[in-house]
Amino acid sequence: MKNQMDYGLSWLKFLPDQPSMTAKTPLEAAHAELAQMEGLHVDVQLEPALGDGFSIEKRGDGYLLRGGETGVLYGAYRAMMAHAAGQNVPEGEDAPYYALRMLNCWDNAEGDIERGYSGRSLFFEGGRFAYDPARIRQLARMLASVGVNVICINNVNVHNPAHKLIEEEWLPQLAELAAIFRPFGVRLMLSIDYAHPMRHGVATADPLDPEVQRWWMERADIVYRYVPDLAGFLVKADSEHRPGPFTYGRTHADGANMLARALAPHGGTLVWRCFVYNCMQDWRDTATDRPMAAYKHYAYLDGQFEDNVILQIKNGPFDFQVREPVSPLLLAMPKTHLALEFQLAQEYTGHQIDIYAMPPMWKEHFADMPPSCVQAIAAVSNLGRDDNYTGHPFAAVNLFAYGLTAWNPAAEPDEVIRLWCRLTYGLHGAQEDALHALLMGSRRTYEKYTAPLGLCWMVEPHGHYGPSPMGYEYALWGTYHKANRDAVGIDRTESGTGYTAQYPEALRTRYENLETCPDLLKLFFHRLRYDYVMDDGRTLIQRIYDDHFEGLEEAKEMARVLAALDLPEPDRAVAAERMERQLRNAREWCDVTNTFFYRLSGVKDAKGRTIYD
Repeated sequence: MKNQMDYGLSWLKFLPDQPSMTAKTPLEAAHAELAQMEGLHVDVQLEPALGDGFSIEKRGDGYLLRGGETGVLYGAYRAMMAHAAGQNVPEGEDAPYYALRMLNCWDNAEGDIERGYSGRSLFFEGGRFAYDPARIRQLARMLASVGVNVICINNVNVHNPAHKLIEEEWLPQLAELAAIFRPFGVRLMLSIDYAHPMRHGVATADPLDPEVQRWWMERADIVYRYVPDLAGFLVKADSEHRPGPFTYGRTHADGANMLARALAPHGGTLVWRCFVYNCMQDWRDTATDRPMAAYKHYAYLDGQFEDNVILQIKNGPFDFQVREPVSPLLLAMPKTHLALEFQLAQEYTGHQIDIYAMPPMWKEHFADMPPSCVQAIAAVSNLGRDDNYTGHPFAAVNLFAYGLTAWNPAAEPDEVIRLWCRLTYGLHGAQEDALHALLMGSRRTYEKYTAPLGLCWMVEPHGHYGPSPMGYEYALWGTYHKANRDAVGIDRTESGTGYTAQYPEALRTRYENLETCPDLLKLFFHRLRYDYVMDDGRTLIQRIYDDHFEGLEEAKEMARVLAALDLPEPDRAVAAERMERQLRNAREWCDVTNTFFYRLSGVKDAKGRTIYD
C-alpha cells in the first residue's frame, strides 16, 4: 500500500501525515487534521444547526471553531490553509453560497474516462469497481478541504455495465465506497440511464406510464437501503443519442418529475442536464442555430418542475468552448432550481497538456450572470489515476479554485490562485509571483493562439486537441463559422438567426450592437468582413494574425518562466514535458489558423511575419 507522500496531493502537501484516515465522522476528521498543525490551536464546538457553515473566534492564544456536522471540518481546513500560507486565520461566520457543490466524473466501468486527461478511472477497471481505498480517502480529503460535497462517480453517458450501480449486484460495493467519502462530508451521486426499466422487462420508458413510475419508486427504495445518504441521480436524456421522454411525446418536466418523485421520500435530488440539441444537423440547414436549442427546450417549462429537481445548464450555449457568452437559459427560469455547469476537464482548453487556469474565465462569467440566478453548481471532473490526480500538476489549481468558487462565487481569482501556489509549492517572493502571473495569464494566452474572437469549433474533431479550421464545418454537430474569402462568423442578431432575442434586454442590446459587443465575442454574434475595423483600430484580419503570433510568443515566455521555477520532482519534469507539447500545439495553431485566413482573404500580415502560402 502506498503512503500519503507517494500521492500528488497538490495543495494538501503542507500536511505531512493523515491521521484522519481512521476518522468515522467529519468531527473526528476535523480534530485529527487540526492536531497536525504546529503553532495553531483550535478548539472545536459542534453546533448542528449551522450545517455546512462555521464561525471562527479568537480565544487567547488560539481559536474557537463552531460549526455544523460538516461545517466544523470546512472551518478546520480554512483555518489550517490560512495558517500554512502565512495568512491571518479568518474570523467570523462563513457558509457556502450553494448548498450543492458537485463534481461530475465521466468515468466508465471499463476504466476509461470520457474526455479524461489524467489517466484511467480512480473507481473502476475491467467492468467492475477497482480502487485503492486509501487513495479514495485522500481524494475525499482533498474535496472536503475546498468544500465540494457531492461527487457523481460515473459518466452521464451510461455504458454497460455501469447500469449495475443501481442494481443489487453492485450496491454492496457502492455502499463501501460511500462509507469512505462519508467522514469528509462528501456524498455520492449516480448517473442513470433514463431507459433502465426496459432492461428489466418493462415495455416502455414513458414517464407517464404507471409501471415505469412504479419501477423507479421500487428501485429508489432498494438503492437507498444500501446508501441512505445518496445525493440522488444525474440524468442526460434526449441528447446525443441518449434515451429520454421525447421518444414518447413527453416533456422533460414529465421525465424529470417522475424520477424526482421516486427520490423524494429519501431526500434525494434529481439533477437533469439541459445539454439537448440536434446532434445530426445537416450543414445545409441555415435556419437551425445550435446555441438556441437549450432555451427552446426548457425556458417555456419554467415553474413546472418538482422542488427536488435541479436543471444543470452549461455555462455557455455551445459546449465548454474557449470563449462563449453566458447561456441565456441560466437567466430565463426564475421559478426553477438551476445548477451552473463548468468543465474542469480541459476538453477544448488544452487536454491538461497546455496550461489553462480557469478562475479568470469564471469571473467573467459571473459578471454577466449574477450567482443568485442558480441554486447549485457542478463541474466536470479533471481527475484520474495519474499520481498527481490531474495529469498536469498545474491543472490542480482548477479543482482547488472550483471548490472555493462553489463556496463563494465572489472569490477573487488573483487571491485563489496565489493561495494554491503557496500551499502547493511553498514559493515566496519572485518565484511565487512568477508562477502566479503565469497561471493568471494562461487562459488568455491559450485563447490567443487558438480560435479567435468568439469563434468556436476550429479544433480537431473527435479528439479536440489541435487546430482544424474546417474540421466541423460540414459535420453533423451544428457547429459552423462559415468563413469564406470575404467574411467570417454567424449573424446571431435579430437580422440573423435571432439568438440574441433569448437574452434579457440589457445583454441583448449589448450583443446586438457592434459598438458595444465585446471584441472577444464579435465573431460569435456577428458576421464580419476581414476589413472590419475593430475597437482598437486594427482590421479584423490583422487582429486575427496579431493574436495568434502574440499567443505563440507568450507560450514561449511561459516556457522560459517555467524553466526558472524551483519546482520539486516529479512536478518539474512532468510540467516541462507538457510544456514542450504545449509549444508545439501553439505553433500549429498559430501557423494553421493564420494560413487558413490568409488563403481565404488574400490579405498579407501588415508586420511581414511568416504566413504560409
